Amino acid sequence: MDCIRQELRYFKSRRGQGIVEYLLMLSVIVGVVLVIGKMFKPQIAGVFTGVMDKIQKAAESVGGTGGGY
Repeated sequence: MDCIRQELRYFKSRRGQGIVEYLLMLSVIVGVVLVIGKMFKPQIAGVFTGVMDKIQKAAESVGGTGGGY
């Protein structure tokens, strides 16, 4: 009976270890994404600004005022 209790304790601790490992991996991935986002923020902003300018120019060329309705 004591052997069974030891096995149960082992599996419970392994499950807890797995959860901790997944949380650590998740935190590393989130950290990497945040760092990459900070590094490329100026380039991303430039792309969106360029797209917005092109959309405005296209709207003006077909007679849109860019304002409301």
